[in-house]
Amino acid sequence: MIELKNIRKTFRVPKRESGFAQAARSLFHREYTEIHALDGVSFTVPDGQTVGYIGPNGAGKSSTVKIMSGILTPDSGECRIDGLCPWQDRKKHTKNIGVVFGQRSQLWWDVPVADSFALLRDIYGIEQGRFRKTADELTERLELQDILKTPARMLSLGQRMRCEIAASLLHEPKLLFLDEPTIGLDAVSKIAVRSFLKTLREEKKTTIILTTHDMADIEALAERILLIGKGRILLDGSFQELKRRHGSKKQLSVSVSGGTVPQQKGLLLLEKQPGLWKFEVDTDVLPVSSAIQTLSDCAAIQDLSVSDTSMETLVVSLYQEFCI
Repeated sequence: MIELKNIRKTFRVPKRESGFAQAARSLFHREYTEIHALDGVSFTVPDGQTVGYIGPNGAGKSSTVKIMSGILTPDSGECRIDGLCPWQDRKKHTKNIGVVFGQRSQLWWDVPVADSFALLRDIYGIEQGRFRKTADELTERLELQDILKTPARMLSLGQRMRCEIAASLLHEPKLLFLDEPTIGLDAVSKIAVRSFLKTLREEKKTTIILTTHDMADIEALAERILLIGKGRILLDGSFQELKRRHGSKKQLSVSVSGGTVPQQKGLLLLEKQPGLWKFEVDTDVLPVSSAIQTLSDCAAIQDLSVSDTSMETLVVSLYQEFCI
């Protein structure tokens, strides 16, 4: 179980104006700006749950993950993961966790992937038989057979990310931190990674903390969503609760020939292109049938479609509601 209580973390960042004179002045008198990355963050995650930890850039997501993984020490507050304090019991703690940072690698750049796996085996002290069984299973499920002998620097981004995930799971951790694990991946690679993580959750009951800006990852994997903004937890609930919270919003796409855009309460224009208008309809204010009637009074409708609000739109509305 993960337990965070009132975690706070502040960074002192040096600042100066541009120019040689300011650079020389900063040698003797340096000014700093304090950035409150985390301001009293508290939450609990039970074993086996997959949590989508979301928020805008600079909200404090990566700082939280680094504290939970033992990389950072907070200024104050408590963090217990399976009874251990990550930054005080670092050696014991790292044997129970796996970490994947989308923009950083744990593979050795110039050696074959198989050699990196062997080095990680020695670092974690994994028994040879257990290592062979786990490595073979991960190789098969992540389809790594053809790239194990290839140096990491020669892999495509999708291949490298699959290897990174395998490397983080060689010691069979109970907890997996994924920080932007699908960043830059193509559609095929994303689907493969999501499918594997679903299987891992279902079969191994691994606890997964997922931070990402890709809302398709959140929708596909997360049972629970934590929204952080300006260093504070702003929303804690399931994906279904999030949809119910903003479930009154529908998206209406209309193909038109001529006409004028109506000004109607509950009908918000999202996009206007020649022959195509897209609206958001607040059904608490204006029923969809009334919205269609209003549009037909103002323009000649050729075709239309109604859909639920996308996950991206839901999250943007949350950012606007809580973070701005």
